[in-house]
Amino acid sequence: MAKLIALYRHPKDPAAFDAHYKSTHAPLAKTIPGLRHYDVSDGHVAGPGGDSGYRLVATLTFGSMADIEAGLASAEGQATAADLGNFADGGVELLMFETKDI
Repeated sequence: MAKLIALYRHPKDPAAFDAHYKSTHAPLAKTIPGLRHYDVSDGHVAGPGGDSGYRLVATLTFGSMADIEAGLASAEGQATAADLGNFADGGVELLMFETKDI
């Protein structure tokens, strides 16, 4: 398995961010080919010392890194990436990695 983690920093307008993410961005992301599972944080995102600086964390699960790469290269993946500029004005970090059970 492989995961893509999207870490969204606090936006200028949290209500507009939430509305766009729910109505537009999440439905786009759900169309990415190869996507097996998609979940997001619910509520405040904290670190051990308190606020993490993030508004939302999204975890997208794929079968492999090759599946993530193919999904992101697809028309659906490109549309999802292009949408980031429409709402993620606080910035977003993307992390991608293979996983293994231990």
